[in-house]
Amino acid sequence: MNPPASSATPALDAAAEARTWRDSDALARVAPLAAAVIVLAAFPWFGDKFHVDLATKIMILAIFALSLELLVGQTGLVCFGHAAFFGIAAYTAALLAPKNEPGSLWLLAPAAIGAAALYALAVGALSLRTRGVYFIMITLAFAQMAYFVFHDTPFGGGSDGIYLNFRPDASLLGWRPFDLDAGHTFYYAVLVCLVGTFGLLALMLRSRFGRALAGIRVSEQRMRAAGFDTYAYKLVAFVLAAALAGLAGFLHALKDGYVNPELLSWHQSGAVLLMVILGGIGHLRGAVLGAFVFTLLQELYQWHAIFGPFAKHWQLTLGLTIIACVALMPRGLIGLFDRRKGAR
Repeated sequence: MNPPASSATPALDAAAEARTWRDSDALARVAPLAAAVIVLAAFPWFGDKFHVDLATKIMILAIFALSLELLVGQTGLVCFGHAAFFGIAAYTAALLAPKNEPGSLWLLAPAAIGAAALYALAVGALSLRTRGVYFIMITLAFAQMAYFVFHDTPFGGGSDGIYLNFRPDASLLGWRPFDLDAGHTFYYAVLVCLVGTFGLLALMLRSRFGRALAGIRVSEQRMRAAGFDTYAYKLVAFVLAAALAGLAGFLHALKDGYVNPELLSWHQSGAVLLMVILGGIGHLRGAVLGAFVFTLLQELYQWHAIFGPFAKHWQLTLGLTIIACVALMPRGLIGLFDRRKGAR
């Protein structure tokens, strides 16, 4: 027997209202992302060379920040040696690339990303047996070991680094789908990598694997009691994050045509961690936003036309800004948008 219309109508209205709220919430999340992609896609047509290069650099750092967000924000693993994977991939590309002709993109890219992932597999297999500050210190120690291998040996060119004379050739079986040196092709390749990285992580975090990582972040002990092999889940996440950091490092080497040991330094690990914190830990959008804002603040505070002689002390100004942001916005920049949405 059908329920009376008077009792069914409020329930249907509530369900429709909830569905409308979910749709509007999804639209509020997707619309800014789509707008940002459109702006970035159109930017080379009205931006000058300096600003296009700056946007390329920021997008590469956004990929780097997304890779760390997977560990810090989604798995609860604070890694202070993440720059090692970034730098190892960059050095792998420079060391394997021919000196007198372009190498193959389809060989150099997997080799660079694979080298970062393999090092992460070794580091993660040992460091993930620890927790808390011990995990932080072990990852830092492994990163410094890699740093000094390239800094103190001729293998990596010492402190002078290595030049990458040519960007890789994208030819495949005699067919070249694109030329990374032509026009803004490299810029759009980086944009595609950023969108692909964001999409991959967004889909992954909605999967069973992503939900398991969220459970580990909240309570690893409960996840183990539920029958999950938390060590294996964390190791997979650690290697995947390193592979994405390796992608960013590979793109960085191609952009600058030069690598040096500073790419593996703890300063670089600290900078990308600050990007994640500034944007808002626990949000993919926050990692991207943090990379953009952090890099733009760096450029702003070094602008001599605005800050005059004080521009040479830009680290001090940037540090004070980060402290103020963390104190006033504990949820990061992304928290401002969530707060505005909640007010509505």
